[in-house]
Amino acid sequence: MTKIGIAGINGRMGQGLLRELESGAWAGLAFGSGSTSSDDPAALFQDNHVVIDFTTPTATRAHLALAVQYKKPLIIGTTGLTDADLQAMKDAAKNCALLYSANMSVGVNLLAALVEQASTRLGHDFDVEIMETHHRNKVDAPSGTALMLGRATGREAAPIDRSGKRETGTLGYAVQRGGDVIGEHSVNFYGPGERIELTHRAHDRGLFAKGALRAAQWLKEKPHGFYTMRDVLGL
Repeated sequence: MTKIGIAGINGRMGQGLLRELESGAWAGLAFGSGSTSSDDPAALFQDNHVVIDFTTPTATRAHLALAVQYKKPLIIGTTGLTDADLQAMKDAAKNCALLYSANMSVGVNLLAALVEQASTRLGHDFDVEIMETHHRNKVDAPSGTALMLGRATGREAAPIDRSGKRETGTLGYAVQRGGDVIGEHSVNFYGPGERIELTHRAHDRGLFAKGALRAAQWLKEKPHGFYTMRDVLGL
């Protein structure tokens, strides 16, 4: 039985992971222990086979060092991480199995693969606009998921200039915050005489916990290296 450690167990995602593990739906996985901001996080890595981290950038950086120290698989779904954090994760993955995704949803990761394919095939005759909506308490904007989708287009984000125009073939973001929206992301390709819309809407926050546990089942036997949800899904 693979014991799962949950960092930030009192948080919304921590509780979601705990509910999933206690549901009996995950053969071969069991809840091991959890940690909060007041606990010594080293015990989480000492006592469990895989650790899942949906916390804060500061806490995640500490967990990253512990994953290297104890050579334990670590799954990171923390938002608000920087490019320097991403590089630190790739460096750490030389000494542990590490999986990072800005969004653990199976559907969102499939969307990213479709966006990559569409952007490659359509070329720069099509402008791209990513529109995302989240609940009013969402801190980062654009969200980590929107930025992940932006990277999938292979294009550089460009602001609209003073004349109200944007260079052809570039990428723009539109952000909305309000209510209790879990997450909605649309990638629109605007071309001559036509428009293509690719959209994902999250209706249940539990889908992120399900994705993370699916990743844990996949990651537990993998060698050291940096992985994403697209590896889990074979995309």
